[in-house]
Amino acid sequence: MLVNPYTLIMITDIEAKPAVLLYFYNDGCQPCLALRPKIAHLISNEFPQIECIFINAVQHPEVTAKYGVFSSPTLIFIFEGKEYRRYNMYVSISSVKDEITRPYNLMFNSNPD
Repeated sequence: MLVNPYTLIMITDIEAKPAVLLYFYNDGCQPCLALRPKIAHLISNEFPQIECIFINAVQHPEVTAKYGVFSSPTLIFIFEGKEYRRYNMYVSISSVKDEITRPYNLMFNSNPD
């Protein structure tokens, strides 16, 4: 989901959602643009219960400031209203998958791997 003025309301109630990924990017950042479809694919295929929100850091500085984002891309995983893991700039898809699997399974699967 891309953030627009209508979805900014959704960001204010992040704490009420079980699992959220906030993906901060900007259009002038080539790593941001290259990583985005890979992260979207990972989340939709491996972690479908995580709500993925893509936020253009340049267009939404108030959201960027609220979450203390100073570089792009920045990925923030929030589980049960608390920041679980933050990735800045250099992101490995395999690291994200490995580090998110356990808490995801504990929250959403009755029989974790």
